[in-house]
Amino acid sequence: QNIFSPDGTIPKDTIFEYCRLYEQRIESFGGLDAVLLGIGRVGNIGFNEPGSRLNSTTRLILLDNDSRNEASKMFGSIESTPISSITMGVSTILAAKKIFLMAWGDDKAKMVKECVEGAVTDTIPASYLQTHNNAHVIIDLSAAGNLTRIHRPWLVTSCEWNDKLIRSAIVWLCQLTGKPILKLTNKDYNENGLSELLALFGSAYNVNIKIFNDLQHTITGWPGGKPNADDTYRPERAKPYPKRVVVFSPHPDDDVISMGGTIRRLVEQKHDVHVAYETSGNIAVGDEEVIRFLHFINGFNQIFNNSEDKVITDKYAEIRKFLKEKKDGDIDTRDILTIKGLIRRGEARTACTYNNIPLDHCHFLDLPFYETGRIQKGPLTEADV
Repeated sequence: QNIFSPDGTIPKDTIFEYCRLYEQRIESFGGLDAVLLGIGRVGNIGFNEPGSRLNSTTRLILLDNDSRNEASKMFGSIESTPISSITMGVSTILAAKKIFLMAWGDDKAKMVKECVEGAVTDTIPASYLQTHNNAHVIIDLSAAGNLTRIHRPWLVTSCEWNDKLIRSAIVWLCQLTGKPILKLTNKDYNENGLSELLALFGSAYNVNIKIFNDLQHTITGWPGGKPNADDTYRPERAKPYPKRVVVFSPHPDDDVISMGGTIRRLVEQKHDVHVAYETSGNIAVGDEEVIRFLHFINGFNQIFNNSEDKVITDKYAEIRKFLKEKKDGDIDTRDILTIKGLIRRGEARTACTYNNIPLDHCHFLDLPFYETGRIQKGPLTEADV
């Protein structure tokens, strides 16, 4: 009896009156004491899309593609996601006594920055929260990553300078001034909030040389370390040699996409390279690929076994029937997910072979965290460790 979610199934010709009564019901309870919000990838709060006015109330709105994509996680696919929604309006939200906006993950970092530090504008409806005198933003460190106090703390406070923070500041200064490291001057530091570094190092020249050398020493053609060489200024130690290297690849292609050249160099330099694939990647395989492989194995059975393998013929018919009748949002059967996983395993083994990694060095973990058959993952448990 305490749940009053807008009813998205009502006839369209009654929506206007329904929204008016919804606002009236909120008023009958004495208004909203607290509102708990998320923030969308386009800066929306609720389904108040960019362009929503400050005085907007509960209403029917048309969802843009970004919002539909975000909402599709609840509906199984973009095709099953409604094109419109009833949303509480901006003015209704801002009339609450307290507002809490929550965001997790680096995919929300850009919009959190716009909401907290950007101008108040209808193109970022979440920025309206700046006008409320009791609004709170509750975020994790990843979502806070673009905020000035996290991303460029030297602009708002004195810093405890370490090598990582100094490098970050110098790279930012180079981007801001358009200059390479060795051409930065005392004036550049002073005019852009980095005078502390001048006091710490004595001059722009000293800090420039240090950071230039630090960055230069991260570049190497020997990712596993160069044997029988002085490793004082190399990013990886020379010994032991050869090394046993484990590459953790979340999906069965992340390894070659993100560091294929590095993997090949490690193999060429005689290191013992293994690749651990954390998920089967089955949900990324299209149904048409399953059908293609089914045709192959069924044809193989016909040519070399006169179709006498009953398991193959029965599975072929069963899976073809399921895929033909499959609707948007349906979860694949365990057999289909297994086949899709086998397809990804084959692709991964091909990539490893191309990089001269022995097949017994490919390790398929199929962690339960990933293996839900959906985009939404399961809880992290001891079985994943």
